[in-house]
Formats: sequence, structure tokens, C-alpha cells
Amino acid sequence: MEYLQYLDLSFNDFTTISSDSTVNSSTLNYIDLSYNKYLSIKSIEWLSRISSLEYINLGYTNLHRETNWLHWMTALPSLVELYLESCKLEDISPSLEYANFSTSLQLISLADNSFHSELPKWIFNLSSHVLQIDLSRNYFIGQLPNTLPNLQFLDMLALNDNYLSGSIPDWIGQLQYLAGLAIHDNYFSGSLPTNLGNLSSLYIFMANQNLFSGVVSERNFAKLKNLKYLFLKSPYITFDFDPLWIPPFQLEKLYIGRLHPTLPQWVYTQTSLYSLSIEDSEFLLEAADNNNNFWRFTSTIQHLELYNNTIEGDLSEGLLNSSIIELTSNNFKGGLPRLSSNVVFFQLSNSSLSGSISHLLCHSKKSNNKLQYLDLSDNNLSGGLTDCWMNWKSLRHVNLGGNNLSGNIPPSMAFLSNLTSLHLHENNLSGDISSSSLQYCRSLSILNVRENSFSGNIPKWMPQSIRILQLRSNKFIGNIPSQICQMPFLIVLDIAYNRISGHIPKCLNNITSFVDMHYSTSWIFYEFFDGGAFFIYRDNLILLVKGQQSDYYKNLKLMRMVDLSSNNLTGTMSPQLFSLSQLHFLNLSHNRLTGTIPKEIGSMTQLESLDLSKNELTGQIPESISSLSFLDNLNLSFNNLRGQIPSGTQLQSFSELSYIGNVDLCGPPLPKNCSNHDDGTNTLDENDHDDDDDESEFRNCLYMGLGVGFAVGFWGVCGAIFFSRKCRHAYFRFLYDLRDRFYVLLLTNLNSFH
Repeated sequence: MEYLQYLDLSFNDFTTISSDSTVNSSTLNYIDLSYNKYLSIKSIEWLSRISSLEYINLGYTNLHRETNWLHWMTALPSLVELYLESCKLEDISPSLEYANFSTSLQLISLADNSFHSELPKWIFNLSSHVLQIDLSRNYFIGQLPNTLPNLQFLDMLALNDNYLSGSIPDWIGQLQYLAGLAIHDNYFSGSLPTNLGNLSSLYIFMANQNLFSGVVSERNFAKLKNLKYLFLKSPYITFDFDPLWIPPFQLEKLYIGRLHPTLPQWVYTQTSLYSLSIEDSEFLLEAADNNNNFWRFTSTIQHLELYNNTIEGDLSEGLLNSSIIELTSNNFKGGLPRLSSNVVFFQLSNSSLSGSISHLLCHSKKSNNKLQYLDLSDNNLSGGLTDCWMNWKSLRHVNLGGNNLSGNIPPSMAFLSNLTSLHLHENNLSGDISSSSLQYCRSLSILNVRENSFSGNIPKWMPQSIRILQLRSNKFIGNIPSQICQMPFLIVLDIAYNRISGHIPKCLNNITSFVDMHYSTSWIFYEFFDGGAFFIYRDNLILLVKGQQSDYYKNLKLMRMVDLSSNNLTGTMSPQLFSLSQLHFLNLSHNRLTGTIPKEIGSMTQLESLDLSKNELTGQIPESISSLSFLDNLNLSFNNLRGQIPSGTQLQSFSELSYIGNVDLCGPPLPKNCSNHDDGTNTLDENDHDDDDDESEFRNCLYMGLGVGFAVGFWGVCGAIFFSRKCRHAYFRFLYDLRDRFYVLLLTNLNSFH
């Protein structure tokens, strides 16, 4: 392709670049190989031979083995933009004073790599024509270099998410063209310089999550007429704004924290705000907002976030109108507010609210409500689930867990045809859900009702789309329905602590996600637009794994778990159960399972935790279990297992607690040694059985003979002493003589000490 100028192969699954390929082009000026996450490039020397290149993007490819990347990139005389984000680079030559990049270079992005050093000197000695530098999400240490003002035309500087420290020098005000400055999530300290207010071109200023101190006032923002994004939060900052001050800017997004004791009055002048976030603050809404002016002001804001504040306000009389509302871990009083039909995302969790949910759900009789995401978890809400769900048909996610709700599943939940995720855990709900209105929620992927009082059978109506079924700690009875085997996407099956009986279905290996390593790990997420960017929310779930409760969020999609513990399950464990090669956690403890552990357990190559304790299992531990290299939690205690524990570092690394309660089990780590006649194998031939039987019979006869002989001798001596006067006198004379000898010996030894 001798005339090719533009080559874009991004977002594919390429793995290598052919070693025999040659590039000889004098026209190619644009190449993009980014987001080929499996692509590993040993060397990028071939790029240096394309002298016409102006744009290179290798972001999210693996350049870990390329240690000379800087040399090859400086050999390109026409390079304008270089993107090497998330390439696993480690060497950046921090002590190098100058790098001979083209004078046409305008942008360099080295974000999200593994650079462990001070900021490289050559970066800040580049041509003054460089406009954008992105060194964010690395491990850089040290302070801002004094050569930074030499980049007089610098438009954007991103140093966020590093380990930089020191103060922000006054010369920062000399960067008159600087439009974007991101220094958040570092260890910068000292006061914010007042010269910062001279950056009239500044559009984005993100300085939160640092150690700044001192007073921040209107002087720090005096000339920032173009400022649109302001992120400022530090534990040691004191805000002291003139209440009559009107800023020269109109913000679009404000993230601020540590406000006390009032909300700055200038915030109410920002009529262009579409996003407002307030964290770790303390103020009274009644005193600070002039008769609920705060809620009227925020009604025009598209994205409202209040997190971990002490805002002593009563929401029950308010009507919230923002499209996205996140109110988490605050100190509100009273009951729930009302929502307008414009609200799409509503989260009001962990805020000590009380009362009924009907105040929120039943006030609206409109059918045009847009609410998709509802989270009222971890409050003190009580009463029933209300029967007004027909007005909220657009709901996709509902989380009412961690409250005091009671009663049954209401009939109107049948109208939630779009519902994909339902969390009702840790309440006092009851009733039989096998015939409830939830059976009409055919899009359901997550059903979490753990720790309630639901009864009846496990529902058979579960849709094939179900991925998580968490029914633990209820009162379910009956058998495990075979319909569970028809759920190919199931990744968590948790029905522990119920009253389930019968056998474990043999068809669990029909669940694709448990056996297929190529099963897609795509996950349910909820995407919302706040006017400036898309926000993605994923489900999280608390699971009991390895005896501990853990909160799974981003890695929930990787989980593969079956927990059937603490029920009344009987019968044997089928070989098919242990063919679940992709399972990570299996817990069948506290049941009445019988039979042996199938040798097929060795095929569960991904298993991390196995608990078969407190059953009635017999036989020997199969040798194949020693091949489970990822196993770091094992409990086979309190069964009837016998023989030698298979050798191998994996099984001997567990403590005795993993094997106790099996009286015929022996070998390390147990202190009981195995008999020389028991080689620990799983099978014995007929001659071995005959020899063992003969030896056992001889041993029994020997013990019986010794016992009878001891009894006859003992009672013979006693009888002679009791019936013969002569023998009795001789016996007691012997005892008296023995006593006198002992007494003399004692006195002799005591005298020797004196």
C-alpha cells in the first residue's frame, strides 16, 4: 500500500506483529493500534523507519519488553502526537536532560504506566511548542520542576494519581495559556498560591485529594473567567469567601469538600451547573439555604451528589428533580422525599431515614416516570413493600436491602418487566416467592433475598437470564429444582442456611458458566448521562467466602460460586458435580451427604475454596485433589474419611483443622501416623483384603486373651487375700515393711541435705 496515509487497527484482538513484516512508506502519517489488549510488541524499532509519521497511538498494548522506546520515538522528525497510555512501560530515563524529539511535537501521553522515579527532566525541557503533557496514574515522586515555566505555550498538564509532594510555586501563574491542570490525588501541601488566580485561560482545575492547608478565598480565583470545572477538597483547607462575592466564572461542574459551617453563597450564583458534588462537609440546610433554597437551586442541576456529609435536613417535604441523584452516608432526618418524573437515577443509602417507602413510590400516579435505578439500602425504613410499583415500569435496578421492611412481595411488582436486578436482603420479608409476582419479571438477572423469612419451595420460574441467585438464610424447603440447570449464565448459586432436602442435581454441569473457560464475562451495568459525561454503575454483592463476608464489585463478574451448605441434603455427590472446571468456591458443608469424594474432583482446576465438612462422607481422599494448585482453603473435617492424606505440598500446607473429626484419617498434617500396612491407596486387591482380615482376627484374639488373663489373675489374688487369713496377714506385713523402708530412705536423703 505505497500510498497509504491513514491506518487504524484499534479495538481488535491482534496478538502479535509479524516479525518478517517490513514497513517502507513515505506517505503513512497516522497509525493507531490502541486497545488491542492482547497485543504484545517486543520492539517498536520498525516505527522509527516511517519518517512521515505524525500520529502514533499504541495505547493499551503491551510494550513491557521494549526498553528503548524513547530512542525510537525521538528518531521521527515529523511526530506531532504520541500516545503510549497503559503500555506497561517502566523505563523513562528520568535523569536524561534532553530528548531530541521533533520540534513539531505538541502532545505526549504516558499515562497509566509503571514509571517509578522523579519526574523526567527531559519532559520539561521539550520544545516550547508542546501543548499537552499527560503523566497521570504512575508512580512519580518529588516536586514540580523549576523548568516547567519554560513550556510557555502549555495548554494541558495532567499529573494526577501519582506520589508528588511539595507546594505549588507562585510561578504557576506564568503559564498564561494553561487551560487544564489536573494535580489531584497526590501529596501536594502548603497553601494554594494566589497567583493561581492569574490563569485567565484555565478551564479545568482539579486539585482534590491532596494535603493543601491554609485559607482559600476569592483571591485564589480572581481572574479565572473561563473556569468551567473546579475540583477542590483537602482536609486542612478553610474556605473563607466574601458572602457578597460574585465569581467571574460560570461553572459547569463543581466538586468540593470540607465545607463548614455553611455552604458558600457564591455557589448559588452558578446557574450553569449541571453537576454538583459535596463531600465530607457539615452544615445545616435550614440555616444556610434560606427556606430550602438549596433544593430549589439543585432542581436545575442534572447530577447531584452528596456523600458522607453531616447535613441535618429533613427530606420528607422535598421534591427532588435532578436526573441523577446520589445521596449516600449523610445525616438526613425524617422520611423519604418525593421524586419528579425527571429522575432517572436515585440513590439514598446509609442515611438513617425512617418511615415507609410508600411516601416516595405512591405519591405519583403518572405513567411517564423515568426512574431506572432505585437504591434505598441501609436505612431504617419499615412497613411493607407497598403496592404502587405499577407507576415505575421503567425500573431496572431496585435495592431495598438492609432495612426493616416486612410483609410479602406485592402483586404490582409484576409490572416491572424491565427489572434486571432486585436486592431485598436483610429485611423481615416473608411469604412464598415461588408463586409471587416476581415470576413476571422475565429480564431478571440478579435476585438477592438473603437473610429474610421467605418460605416455600425454591422458585422454578427463574428466567434463563439469571446470573446471581442468592437465597441464603431463609426458610425454603423442598428439593433443588432441576430448572436451575437450565440457567447457562448462572455464576453464583447461594441457597445456604435453609431447609432444603433431597439430592444435589446431577445436571449442574449443564450450567455453561461453570464449565466453559471461554464463557463471556460481560456484566450488567447501568449507564447514565449527566450532561457532560457518561456514568457507569455496576452491581455489588456481599458473599460469604472462606468463612468471611466480602464485598464484590468490579470483580463480581469473575465469580463462580456454589454454596449449598447448612441444609438437609442427602445422597452421594455425583462425579458430574466435580466436573465444574471453572468453579472457584464450593461449599456443601453441614448436610447429610454420604458416599465417597469422587476422583473427578481433580478436574476442578480453578477451585480456590472447598468445604465438605460435617457430612457423612466415607472412603479415602482421592489423590487427584492434590492437583488443585489454586486451592487455599480446604475443610474436610467431621466426616468418616479414612486412610492417608494424599502427599503433596498443597494438602500438607493446611492445618489440622481441615481434617479433624475423621478418626481413621492419618498422615501429615495430622499427628497420627499411618500403619505400615496401609499404603494410602484407594483400592486393594483380594489378597490384601485376606491378609488384612487374618491380621485383624489374630489381633482381636490376642487382645481378648490378654484381657481374660488379666481378669483371672487379678481376681485370683484378691480372692486369696480375702478368703485366706494367712495370705491376708502376709500381704499386709509386706505393705507395712515396704512403708518402713520408704520412710527410712526418705529420712536418710533429708539428712544428707543438712
